[in-house]
Amino acid sequence: MTGSTLTPHHPSRRSLIGGGLSLTLLGLGLSGCSTDGDAAADSGPFPESWDEALTIDVFDGLANQMGEQPGWFGHLVEKDFALTLNVIAPNVAGGGDTLYNTRVAAGDLGDVVVTDVGQKLDELVEGGLLTDLTPYYEHMTSAARFDTAIQKVNEGKDGIYAIPTQVSSLKPTEPSEGIDPTFGPFLRWDVYKEIGYPEIGTLEDLTPVLEEMQKAQPTTENGKKVYALSLFKDWDGNFMNNAKQPCCYYGYDEVGFVLAAADGSDFQSIIDPDGLYVRTLRWFFDLNQKGLVDPDSTTQNYDTLYSKMQSGNVLFSFWPWQGQAAFNTEAHVAEGKGFMLAPLADQRIFSYGASIYGAQQVFAVGSQGGDPQRSAAFIDWLYSPAGVYANSSQTMGAAGPQGLTWELNGDKKPELTELGRKALLGDGAELPAEWGGGAYADGVSWLNTTTVLGSDEDPDTGYPYNYKMWETYQESVANPLTEDWAGRMGGAATTMEYLVANDQLAVAPGASYVAPQDSSEIETIRNQVKAAIVQSSWKMAFAGSENDFDALLEDLTSTAEGLGYQKVLDVDMANAKEQDAARKDVAEQFG
Repeated sequence: MTGSTLTPHHPSRRSLIGGGLSLTLLGLGLSGCSTDGDAAADSGPFPESWDEALTIDVFDGLANQMGEQPGWFGHLVEKDFALTLNVIAPNVAGGGDTLYNTRVAAGDLGDVVVTDVGQKLDELVEGGLLTDLTPYYEHMTSAARFDTAIQKVNEGKDGIYAIPTQVSSLKPTEPSEGIDPTFGPFLRWDVYKEIGYPEIGTLEDLTPVLEEMQKAQPTTENGKKVYALSLFKDWDGNFMNNAKQPCCYYGYDEVGFVLAAADGSDFQSIIDPDGLYVRTLRWFFDLNQKGLVDPDSTTQNYDTLYSKMQSGNVLFSFWPWQGQAAFNTEAHVAEGKGFMLAPLADQRIFSYGASIYGAQQVFAVGSQGGDPQRSAAFIDWLYSPAGVYANSSQTMGAAGPQGLTWELNGDKKPELTELGRKALLGDGAELPAEWGGGAYADGVSWLNTTTVLGSDEDPDTGYPYNYKMWETYQESVANPLTEDWAGRMGGAATTMEYLVANDQLAVAPGASYVAPQDSSEIETIRNQVKAAIVQSSWKMAFAGSENDFDALLEDLTSTAEGLGYQKVLDVDMANAKEQDAARKDVAEQFG
């Protein structure tokens, strides 16, 4: 799984969407485009307020809703900037690049643009679809705190066209996540407790543990069958997505068809018979042979699985943000029920280091917008403490606006308000009229991207933006589940604290490496090979016997090689090693 998310709370989808637009298409209809450089040349400080109401188009490749931003976030933006945000979301409009290509060919992507670093950004700049923000930059004081990242993403360009997301002031060798890593073996801790907290040495040692857990909890309260493991196909790309996740428990993440160790010590072919990916497929196979895998796995989607987790039908979660978000309600944790990390003795969980250069997505201002100065001011606000708290509230750990969902207590420590607890931890909250009214959940930002990492320190309070890292939060949410877990984990307050203390975290320094675009030949071969890998992986996981499994693996290897797998593997190996070099370089510079 990789970083940025296309669905709220599910960052593992980022790497499954890709593709760009050719310069030939970019050339269509762009002769009349201008970067508005002359108009912006006399730009002064941003006004304290804007009188004229304006609706702007926000073309956002990460957004999952489309239309005018509603609720409290829309109210905030309208109050401060007299702006209404009309979000244009390719994910909603059928996915892929069709909408992007159409709007680019027309010469107008939007007033504000959220797009990818690399080919797309380069083509938009070359095609004249983006505004050079140089005349505004000296007034973008919030974003400019991350000047290193901004200068890096605009290298080779004749101005400042892009402001990177997920920027950080942390060292690149420090984890970017908050209280939990992105990955980890999370079990229904209450059922694990019921069978006596058995030690788990390796991934394979999880099998008898899960078998005992399924025997201890064979059905839910409403009588439906419980399974140790439940899978889904939605996020499959270069391989079976679910089978890659345990590879991350051992410090690896993917680069195309390569599994790359966080420290650069190893690079594995995804179909290496002795590699981690095939090892995980054998683990799935073994679990299924013992009746521990949900038979709906081959046909259900993520949403169906998530509903099953909410209902208690599944005992294992690949990620903290899956099982905990679905099942760890206030009612359940008060009863001591919920998902918590049950560590493997040999694990070193992969962690994305904080990126000094930001993520692979950027904010930009379109060249055809009606008020580029106001668009620039709006983007700059998103990087201010107020903007970080407000905009990031669709993702885990963001606190929402000060004065609404949180405030500084008498000790000058940030603390959730009663409304904030209802909104973020409970069953939801209705907002007062002065905040636009309606349900809090209905008003969260549709931009679906984080400008500054939640684990970064708010310069105004001295505490992280992520409310889950606040002492006041951790003290207030102590419950029978977390207390029992901490008692077994040496008193650790959070998963991350435990992993760091036990040297079970493999941090890949944050370098924001972007692999080059595949050539047409490599792209064609990759598409054929990945289809074979995905199809064979599912067959292997649900094979009828070990002989069948081995035969399917042998067939996959020969099929992939026949399709030209080695050519793509060579490209991915080179990219993986370039990524490692970039990581080592940034760690040496800023670590």
